[in-house]
Amino acid sequence: MRSSGEYKKIDYLPVILYGLIVIFGWLNIFSAIRSEVFDFAMPYGRQLIWMAIAFVTAAIILCFEPRFFSNGAYIFYVLSLLLLIATLFAGRVVNGARSWLYITNTIAFQPSEIAKMCTALAMAKYISGQDVDLRQWRAWVPVFVILLIPMGLIILQHDMGSALVFICFVIPFYRFGFHRAFIRIGFAAVILFILPQSGWFGQKYDNYIISGIVLLCCLFYLFIYIGKPKRKHYLVTLLAFSLCVGYIFAGDFLFSKLDAHQRDRFKVLFDPNYRLSDEGYNVHQSKIAIGSGGFAGKGPLHGTVTNAHFVPEQETDFIFCTVGEEYGFIGAAGLLLAYLWLLMHIIMMAERQASAFARFYGYSVAAIFFFHIFINVSMVLGLMPCIGIPLPFLSYGGTSLLSFTILLFIFIRMDASHTSLL
Repeated sequence: MRSSGEYKKIDYLPVILYGLIVIFGWLNIFSAIRSEVFDFAMPYGRQLIWMAIAFVTAAIILCFEPRFFSNGAYIFYVLSLLLLIATLFAGRVVNGARSWLYITNTIAFQPSEIAKMCTALAMAKYISGQDVDLRQWRAWVPVFVILLIPMGLIILQHDMGSALVFICFVIPFYRFGFHRAFIRIGFAAVILFILPQSGWFGQKYDNYIISGIVLLCCLFYLFIYIGKPKRKHYLVTLLAFSLCVGYIFAGDFLFSKLDAHQRDRFKVLFDPNYRLSDEGYNVHQSKIAIGSGGFAGKGPLHGTVTNAHFVPEQETDFIFCTVGEEYGFIGAAGLLLAYLWLLMHIIMMAERQASAFARFYGYSVAAIFFFHIFINVSMVLGLMPCIGIPLPFLSYGGTSLLSFTILLFIFIRMDASHTSLL
């Protein structure tokens, strides 16, 4: 346990930002699903209880020694994997994904949210080892093993949104020496997976036309960028082209194996008018709600789309459209600036850490928050497919609020120590 004098070392700015966003989130949850009488059985009432639990948990975390999280990192990681495995067998199917463990008929939690935090701790523990250098090939295998095991288990639960969040660990990897080529390869992989599903070139010939575009890019690389290619350049280009074409056709095959509702979400991204009465309905209504808010919004509790409950799941994944309608551009921009302030401050805190463990963990916290914020807001605006991930501290959900709180306050506790955690 910490001494009372160490409370003076806590950086209270992220604590204040956290509290303000959580309270603002509750106001929007209340607005999205309020009733005539305040009821703790309603989501806004349950969220208030979860807020109290989260605040108490945050205070308890600040009482622990930072070494507790470093020494127990692998234990927490293994426990999270056991929870993910248990979910595969004992979890309930909600919205097509078997990702929830029910304690009672009304109390449940999502192990994938806990797995993100535990994976960040385990990854930080491994990378902070004395002989680990991400600039060397031999260091990559354990990194990918730690990352891909929970990701794979979550994919088996058919919870693609939570699984994709693990991609965000590339950001702290890059900070710790991961070659920038992996960023480029990852970006290209995403583009080559999505483009064939866009329908821009006609469904029948998409793969062949995109393969032709890849060929033109390879030729540009050889004769324009290189100028005077040697034999090794031809071999590398031929290998890259073959891998890209194979990936395009393999990605198309894997896409066909996704659930129908997951494929439809990609189609909605490229065709806003696709199935407006079904898969495209949420995004269509959320854009109407945000657009109707204008510059200053309609005011708290006065959102017409929100009051009419036109947006399903508005208190969870689509809570941002409540902000846009009732608080307008000013409120939405203010919220995003608060998130940006929090993210930038976490990065600043990470840079001043004495240990590699705390530094990597801090970057992981910022990366997880950034990924959730970017994907959720883009999803609500129709710029990304609906993959169903919450907006940190704002969306309704006890598991997400508690896991995000623990994730943040562990790092705040590490920052207050200013000692090596190894």
